[in-house]
Amino acid sequence: MRHDDQMLVVGVTEQGGHAFEAVLDHGADPDVLAFDRGYVVIKPLDAKRARSGKLVLRLLVRPVVDEHRPAVRRQGRDAGLVLRDDIRPAVRQRFAAYAVVTSRLGLLATEYSGRTAVTGRWGMPGGGLDDHEPPTSAVLREVAEETAQEIILGELIKVHTSHWIGRSPHAIIEDFHAVRLIYRATCPHPTEPVVLDRGGTTESAQWVPLESWRTVAWTQNWQHLLSELLKDSSAG
Repeated sequence: MRHDDQMLVVGVTEQGGHAFEAVLDHGADPDVLAFDRGYVVIKPLDAKRARSGKLVLRLLVRPVVDEHRPAVRRQGRDAGLVLRDDIRPAVRQRFAAYAVVTSRLGLLATEYSGRTAVTGRWGMPGGGLDDHEPPTSAVLREVAEETAQEIILGELIKVHTSHWIGRSPHAIIEDFHAVRLIYRATCPHPTEPVVLDRGGTTESAQWVPLESWRTVAWTQNWQHLLSELLKDSSAG
């Protein structure tokens, strides 16, 4: 992995002090990384590009008191994937940015295409960061490409990671570590969603009424995340 492909995690205390900094290793989770250095994550602060191109994630933290170490999920595997002894998966760490977008029409959702392992399932608009691209620029670009909506980006609200072995959209078997930066956003002037970037990983897009968001066939990760992120909304 190149130096500028890495994520540097920086812990900051409520008093503005520097708690720690460490590179996020392949398969690692920022919450666990912070705990192993004696801190509990209160919330993410921001994610920016350093001049070197390295992605810097700042977390608001406090010292561990009597909390338990965050659970480490087992590495997953695509359903039905069988690995031969002579196959060595390509190791890939991917940084991506997504937006939980709401408007008077509800929640903006995107359907995964046949190029993914979750065809027909739904998630939030967003995608991978281009080289040296700031996360905020990436999520605005991805939302426009996948839904043709103009949004106002809010705060970084969640950093979510997954680690599994599976096939990429290019049919390459990968040991894949996904690091997702999730932002809140609003859409002041919602229109009928249109996928502009055809032939990619997004098949379609729609506005989902907040009161019925649970009826959508989300991916397992997004179902779990939305249950957490929408718990204070009218979604119940």
